[in-house]
Amino acid sequence: MTCGRAGPPRLERRHEGALRVLVIATGNSPRMSALNNIHVACLATEGFEWAELAEPVRALRDAGAVVDIISHERGPVQGFTHHDRAERLSADLTFAEAKPDRYDALLLPGGVINADTIRTIPEARAFVRAFDRAHKPMAVICHAPWLLISAGVAKGRTLTSYFSIQDDLRNAGADWLDREVVIDGNLVTSRSPDDLPAFNREMLALFAQSRQGVRV
Repeated sequence: MTCGRAGPPRLERRHEGALRVLVIATGNSPRMSALNNIHVACLATEGFEWAELAEPVRALRDAGAVVDIISHERGPVQGFTHHDRAERLSADLTFAEAKPDRYDALLLPGGVINADTIRTIPEARAFVRAFDRAHKPMAVICHAPWLLISAGVAKGRTLTSYFSIQDDLRNAGADWLDREVVIDGNLVTSRSPDDLPAFNREMLALFAQSRQGVRV
């Protein structure tokens, strides 16, 4: 699941005890204001797909958004590149601490381990249901639509995902398409890290509409 893309996110290293944790920093380009002060929640657990979290978070922060990484506990969370361990990121808040009404937009990275775990967490399912009820924008990639199924919000949606879960989505009542990016109202979805340029572009556009008060 690797591909030739623009350079990876710039990373800053810090130490928490004996663990090395990487902090996603903004790029070298001047910060845009399209998403200035938009507050984005990114839900992830152990085994998230590194690029699917790091690259969208960098794009959001470059556009002026404030992004919180939310997980089962604060501190280091292990990322993967397909089956191989990648770097760790530090979670800012726990699922129990984070409140959906404090956020304007939601990012769900994939990674089969992460996606299979997070769908079993009641607070994560409730978070997604709250966003769906409020019609707040959500950007969901790869295996992450599993959480939409478990939250009961996939039925009637048009979306894409990693190809291996298309039957799960169709069985949940979704209309699955094999495209690099699909936009359906307040939801943008993509298939894999190969689609990140399109995913990031449409995510930023969708989140910017929310900032401008456009109901999506």
